[in-house]
Amino acid sequence: MKTLTTLLGIRHPIIQAPMAVFGTPQLAAAVTEAGGLGSLALGHVTPAQAESAITALQGLTTGPFNVNFFTHAPARPDAAREARWLEHLAPHFARTGQAPPSALREIYRSFLDDPDMLEVLVRTRPAVVSFHFGLPTAQQIDTLHGAGCVLMATATNPAEARAIEAAGIDIVVAQGYEAGGHRGIFDPAVPDPALGTFALVRLLAKAVRIPVVAAGGIMDGQGIAASLRLGARGVQMGTAFLACPEAQTSTHYRALLAQPDLGTAVTATISGRPARGIINHFVNEIDTPGHPPVPVYPIAYDAAKALHAAASSQDIDDYSVNWAGQAYALARPMPAAQLVALLVEEMRTAHEA
Repeated sequence: MKTLTTLLGIRHPIIQAPMAVFGTPQLAAAVTEAGGLGSLALGHVTPAQAESAITALQGLTTGPFNVNFFTHAPARPDAAREARWLEHLAPHFARTGQAPPSALREIYRSFLDDPDMLEVLVRTRPAVVSFHFGLPTAQQIDTLHGAGCVLMATATNPAEARAIEAAGIDIVVAQGYEAGGHRGIFDPAVPDPALGTFALVRLLAKAVRIPVVAAGGIMDGQGIAASLRLGARGVQMGTAFLACPEAQTSTHYRALLAQPDLGTAVTATISGRPARGIINHFVNEIDTPGHPPVPVYPIAYDAAKALHAAASSQDIDDYSVNWAGQAYALARPMPAAQLVALLVEEMRTAHEA
């Protein structure tokens, strides 16, 4: 088996996680230039916007980088369910002096139902393409391999990892329950075993032959070294890069990262799928016992974004979306290249110890 660094064409076994909105071409380029693998999240944009972002990143680095997409089942609208959810949110909109939207939309298109996005990837040929929430089709996999792309997909349990390997994907990302952002579970209707990163890495190292990348709660070189000792071939780190100046992290968000006692929680009330973020009103007041069923992903996200926009217009930050892993307080504010260099030095020191 090729090493992860050889397979990805990088010097260090460090992947910067794709982070919608907060990740930028500048952040991805800085990580790639420092010897890791930079990433862009593109599942929330149109094909034209994706092509523009990829082209911009290619203008900043000649090295490899990863682009990430959502492979969820396309949403099935339910007007009655969505109306009940908007009614549940109405008191929160009232705090902002604005009314809820009259209806909700499917704001993100699944890669499974987006042939134009596939064409963008064939034209631009990024070195790595990764997937979240499931698997692309066999035809999409063949097409991307034919374009020379290395493929990765997220697993939260051994069954998903085995499906990833059987589909012909090259690398599996083991997303532990500590991880910030959306859980990569294939089917949100199936109970989540909530496996921690280290337990999941050990299980996947035994379950599949393709390289395993550890993700979730890894914030420093000591965490990288521990992941490698447990059988991972590399790590994927998102929250660790949120404090970098190249990240599009708001001033409010950066201030939250410096408050360790806030804590994090997993909630589906923001987007319709379980995701971990810093605790705020969505967790404390909206995700309350007996709330009506949340609309499916990403229709629910339309409501959350509308509420955040309404609140922000009144300088209210309580409804901002601040995805973060459990160890977010270990994030260090420094340029991304400097952070990668520090992670590598810490990893080497931990190995020598």
